Amino acid sequence: MTSIGTNPYAQYGSAYARAAATPSLAATLSGDGSAGDASAFSASNAATNLTLSDAARAQLAKSQLPDFATVTNDARITLDRLYTVAGVKGPIVDGETTIDLSTLDRRSLFAISTNNGGKFSPDEQAVAGAELKQRFDAALQPSLATTRLTGDYSVSYKAALDWFDGASDEEKATATWARQRAAVLKGYQATQQDPNTVPADIPGDPIAAALAGTAPPPKTNTPRDFSSIATDVRAFLDRQKSEAAKNGKELVFDPGRKNGQLANLSSLDNRSLSAISLNQDKKFSVEEIFAAKQELNTRTRLAVLDALKQSQSAGDPRQFSLGILKQYSSMSSEERQATNWTPDFQDAAVKNYKSTSTLLSILKS
Repeated sequence: MTSIGTNPYAQYGSAYARAAATPSLAATLSGDGSAGDASAFSASNAATNLTLSDAARAQLAKSQLPDFATVTNDARITLDRLYTVAGVKGPIVDGETTIDLSTLDRRSLFAISTNNGGKFSPDEQAVAGAELKQRFDAALQPSLATTRLTGDYSVSYKAALDWFDGASDEEKATATWARQRAAVLKGYQATQQDPNTVPADIPGDPIAAALAGTAPPPKTNTPRDFSSIATDVRAFLDRQKSEAAKNGKELVFDPGRKNGQLANLSSLDNRSLSAISLNQDKKFSVEEIFAAKQELNTRTRLAVLDALKQSQSAGDPRQFSLGILKQYSSMSSEERQATNWTPDFQDAAVKNYKSTSTLLSILKS
C-alpha cells in the first residue's frame, strides 16, 4: 500500500542518470516488471483488434468536427447566453470584462476573434483574442520555467510549436498563423543545433521576448483562495452523499467495498484534490483524505510515466528530467505539498539534466 507521508516518486530520482537502461514502458506499467500478461492479452485479441494509423485517426477526428459555420453560430448563441446570465449587454463595461469565455474552445474563440460571418462586435473580437493569448501564455508557462531552470531553450520552442500545430484548419489558413509559426519553427531549428543559446534576430519570436522580459506578463487569473476551494469541494462531496442516500446507499471511498456507492473524484482538478488531501480547514474525513491522495498519486504517476515514455521514444535521457521539471512547474504550491514534491526534488531533476547533458556532449565530441 502507498504510504501517505512519503513521496511515491522518490524512486525515480536515480533514474535520470540511467534513463537509457530503464525497462520498457510496458514493463513499468505492468507493476511486477513484466509485460507478459499485456502481450498475451494483445495476442489473444489480434484477430478482432483494428489498429488505425495516426494519420487515419486524425482524418477520422476531422470528419467528425462540425463545419465552421456551425461553430460560428454556436459561438454567437453562447455569447448571447453569457450576457443574459451576467445581466449585461456586452463583453466590456467600464473597461472591465463582464463574461467568462473559458467554456469556449479554441476554434470558437478564433471564429469570434476574426469576426467570422460578420456576427461579432469589435469588443467581442478583442475579448476573444485576449482569451486566446492568455491560453497561449498559460500553455507556455511550464516550459518557460523549465528553460529558465535548465538553460535548454528547445523545450520552450517545442511547446510553442505544439501550440501552433494544434490550431484548427481555419486558423492555419491565415497569414498571421503562418508568420508566427514560421518564427517559432526557425527558433526551434536553431535550438536543435545549440539548445543552450537563445535564438536571435527572429522577427516576431514570442519565446525570446518572453524570456528576455520584453513581453508583457501574461494576464492570468488570480488563483482562488484555497479555503474557498475546500468549501466547494466539501459541498461537492456532500451532494454525492445525498445522491447515494436517495438510492438507499452509503457513499464509500474504497473501491474494495462491495456495498455502497463509490465516490467519484475524477471530475475534481488537482488543486481541489489537494484541498482534501491537506485538509487545512479540517473539513474532510480520513477516508476522503486517503482517496484524494490516491487519486493525486495516480495522476502524478501517469505524468511521470509519460515523461519516461517521451524519453524512451526520443532516445534522449534528458527528456525524462525535462518532463519532471515541466510537471513541477505546472503544479500549484498546494499540489506540490500534497504530493511531497519538494524544491529538493526539483533541484535533483535540474542537476541530473545538466549532468546528463554534459555526458552526452562528451560522448558526441
